[in-house]
Amino acid sequence: MFAFCTDPSTLDTLRWFSCYLTNGAHMLFYQSFLVVFALLAVTAPISLAFGFAAASASRSHLFPIASLGKLYTAMVRGVPDIVFFLFFILVLDQGIEYLRHQIVCPDWTENIRQGANFLVCPEARTPSGNAPQWVHELYGFALAVFTYSIVFGAFCGNVLYGAMRAVPHAQLETAAAYGMSRRQVFWRILVPQMWIYALPGLSNIWLILIKATPLLFLLGIEDIVYWARELGGSRNSAYQYPHPDWRFWYFLGLLIFYLCLTRISEIGLARLTTHLSRGQATAAGEALRKAAT
Repeated sequence: MFAFCTDPSTLDTLRWFSCYLTNGAHMLFYQSFLVVFALLAVTAPISLAFGFAAASASRSHLFPIASLGKLYTAMVRGVPDIVFFLFFILVLDQGIEYLRHQIVCPDWTENIRQGANFLVCPEARTPSGNAPQWVHELYGFALAVFTYSIVFGAFCGNVLYGAMRAVPHAQLETAAAYGMSRRQVFWRILVPQMWIYALPGLSNIWLILIKATPLLFLLGIEDIVYWARELGGSRNSAYQYPHPDWRFWYFLGLLIFYLCLTRISEIGLARLTTHLSRGQATAAGEALRKAAT
């Protein structure tokens, strides 16, 4: 990064650290924070969409659809997250390769399952072996996002289902009495009002999602936990920047980062709660009405 970094062994402490903290490995470490933000930005709306679909299905008057929605939320919520991440992402990856194998290699005669190995034709590899590194990283990130969305979508579905049931039923009946169709009641009366009841639960899920981002490390993605462990480990004289075990300081930095991110989230969620409470028949809404008078 700096011109004087050619021989770190000759540098004083300040210059040594300025070179150490701006080398290539640390640049990848700093970029890995963007991976966390990207995961949160992409996973949150997809999880909410999965949850909304599950909650809507659970309210359906058709028994198969209602059963499917309730089965999804109950089954995913009943499996430990770490088990689901390690198992589901493997099944999903192999499932994609199996489908591609059936399409592009219909004449394949060898067994796909050979003991612990899963072997498909080279054309069915996903991504292909000669694909650029960024394609492999993007594919792994997409699998991780989908897995996170499936898991947290089930929790969102349970929260949204309870929020839909919390909306006063008399309002729904009044809307129907005024001639609104079932769809109009759902989108114009139920959905706008359910968010204030869902927000406390969704807030907790958002904070849990933040805490779950280090699981990217278990999925083989080079996130901030991976780089903190790699960079913090002791380095002997064979490395350009030798140092003792500094993992404590790296993980302390991650602790501060997550605490700050959590605090910022709490402030934003508190303001959103205040905004959604205006005009609502809730304790928070009543407090806002009294404050206005």
